[in-house]
Amino acid sequence: MTDSELIREIKDGNAELYAELMQRYERKIYAFIFHMLKSAKMEAAVDDLSQETFYKAYRSLQTFREVEASFSTWLYTIARNTVLSELRKQKHIKVSLEQSGMTPLAQAELMPEHTILRNEKVSLVREAINNLPEKQRSALILREYDQLDYQEIASILGQTVSAVKSLLFRARTSVKIQLEPYYMDTIFD
Repeated sequence: MTDSELIREIKDGNAELYAELMQRYERKIYAFIFHMLKSAKMEAAVDDLSQETFYKAYRSLQTFREVEASFSTWLYTIARNTVLSELRKQKHIKVSLEQSGMTPLAQAELMPEHTILRNEKVSLVREAINNLPEKQRSALILREYDQLDYQEIASILGQTVSAVKSLLFRARTSVKIQLEPYYMDTIFD
């Protein structure tokens, strides 16, 4: 059953099917919220905010119109707004990506120094992403970690597709500039 068919059934009164819809997206939404909360040291709130996201989505499902956005885009938007609202409540301004299980895994090397260097590189990249403005950071996370297309990201962030492309270009350029000193030092060593 597709998302659209499930949503139609749920809107027609078969509320039990919402559990199936939740199950399809709970890991992605959890990971997205975790990424946004990590730098604020609010990882403990991930479960609550994930549940709140799905609760808000359920409450508003009757107003969801598929012609405006896909369900996943709509759900990511609710998750993002829920997190930003919580961060404002907690007076944490910076939303960032820190260590998580979403890091692409490199092949395990036998030499310990390879592991140390890899971990250092991962930390530097995460720090560079954390230094980005919120919209650039969100766009980059949605594109690179969640593999969403430009249109979905535009809908989630309330931007045009061209604005998303611009945000991603600026984010990638900024990360590259922040990492240049590290790689230049490595070249000359």
